[in-house]
Amino acid sequence: MDESFELPALPSRDPDGHKGTFGTVAVVGGCAQSDALMFGAPALTARAALRAGSGLVRLVVPDPVLVPALQLIPEATGRGLIVDEDGCVVPHKAAGALDAALGDADVVAVGPGMGPGGEVEGVVLRALGQSEKPVVVDADGLNALSRVSGFEREVRAGAVFTPHPGEFSRLSGAMGLPSGVPSEEERVGRAMDMAARLGAVVVLKGAGTVVSDGHRAWKCGVRCAALAIPGSGDVLTGVIASLIGQFVPKGPASIGGVEMPRPAGRPLGLFEAACWGVELHALAGVSRAEAHGDAGTLAGELADALPSVLHRY
Repeated sequence: MDESFELPALPSRDPDGHKGTFGTVAVVGGCAQSDALMFGAPALTARAALRAGSGLVRLVVPDPVLVPALQLIPEATGRGLIVDEDGCVVPHKAAGALDAALGDADVVAVGPGMGPGGEVEGVVLRALGQSEKPVVVDADGLNALSRVSGFEREVRAGAVFTPHPGEFSRLSGAMGLPSGVPSEEERVGRAMDMAARLGAVVVLKGAGTVVSDGHRAWKCGVRCAALAIPGSGDVLTGVIASLIGQFVPKGPASIGGVEMPRPAGRPLGLFEAACWGVELHALAGVSRAEAHGDAGTLAGELADALPSVLHRY
């Protein structure tokens, strides 16, 4: 691990900015199957993205759960994906709607609450297969990829993968890397190996979350039991996506191996944005714990603690 790496300053917000200035996040998730109905996870991701400063957030979820998801987060907009009689997304029918929903987004968060269906694999791979905008992959998006041997060959987008230890083990197996949950001593090395193989940023979650781009690694020094709650990962995904949409330059990071310049208002890369997302998420947990104790925080409350944490920077 590069012990010399320090988080860069978090960029300030443009006082003359507008909604479009602060990035558009598309959240692709949710599940409409009767035995796996889920719409809270993508709503939490959207809530966190807005609380972390995004100008616009769009929920892209199966049609039957679009309205209830928007009722949880009315500040977002939405687009429904066509499903069959069992509530499963129909990939070839949803493709056009998915492409349209992602068209003007600055960043895509894919995976929260998508469920176990095989159609999820096609949706996630479609998002990762484009190269115009970065993608944050979490939760069921990661589980879907772990069912596709050699999926890393399909990744063209600048991407951030956010596995917890179990998801990390499954992804490792699908990639032909050593599987099994990494020990404390292995976490940095194995996160770096996966990131290098993917050509992406890996956020290996857990106490002392590790972030790596395959060349550098950073370890969060904040540990907080208040983060050990359902939906915490969905919130983290929203924070990371929000920071990417606000502060990472649009377009490819490099062309022909030459790194592209970063404009003054967007000085972060995916690695720095992911590190900051992890840090702010952890500090939001600390803020809640200081006021209310380590137990009983809800994920929505964790998201709602973000503005006061951001205010310190």
